[in-house]
Amino acid sequence: MECIILAGGFGTRLQSVVNDRPKCLAPIREVPFLAYLFDYLHKGGVSKVILSLGYRHELVEEWLHSFSTPLEVEIVVEKEPLGTGGGVKFALEKVTENNALVVNGDTLFSLNIRKLLKAHQENGCSVTLGLKPMHDFDRYGSVTLAEKYITAFREKQFCTNGLINGGVFVLNKDALNGMPDRFSFEQDYLVAEANKKNVGGYVEDAYFIDIGIPSDYEKAQWEIPAIN
Repeated sequence: MECIILAGGFGTRLQSVVNDRPKCLAPIREVPFLAYLFDYLHKGGVSKVILSLGYRHELVEEWLHSFSTPLEVEIVVEKEPLGTGGGVKFALEKVTENNALVVNGDTLFSLNIRKLLKAHQENGCSVTLGLKPMHDFDRYGSVTLAEKYITAFREKQFCTNGLINGGVFVLNKDALNGMPDRFSFEQDYLVAEANKKNVGGYVEDAYFIDIGIPSDYEKAQWEIPAIN
């Protein structure tokens, strides 16, 4: 399976603790976060990674030259910010299979990739999101799931129990045909497709962390399992 890693952001929220490199290279016990993502993807059955880069991309490329991985790695570089949707569309040009897994370069949601892919193949949707059950949260927006379809996306607000978009999804290669080069995947694509019952949801209570803010980045230092 092929996977797009979205790692082109500026990492504004993390600048106070990591300001000399892209977020995907933020060190977790002296090992770049991207190495943990590569390890998770390889164990989950991914064979090829397409890295979508932007801010300080040369540092990621330099690191890759010194890093050994069984994954095939291709790089695309956004010359200007394309938004989350534009970044995915741009990277999809390198995808050769019918579907692609997409993950964020600053998030680890260790769901079962094979089960997510199976759910996507069975529901007939253009995209299937991995959903994480959460309790007593207000940092993330939540989604409404009816059977296998996501029917609504809710703005960030305190929620006692709910499902969040874990930042891992499977997308049909041709799903974004006709979309502009720059757009928001969440606002401009997912909301519209959900209204058509074209967004699937796969729920798994797997480990989840987003290192995009200093408090969770600090927690990741002792919480993320070491690579073995």
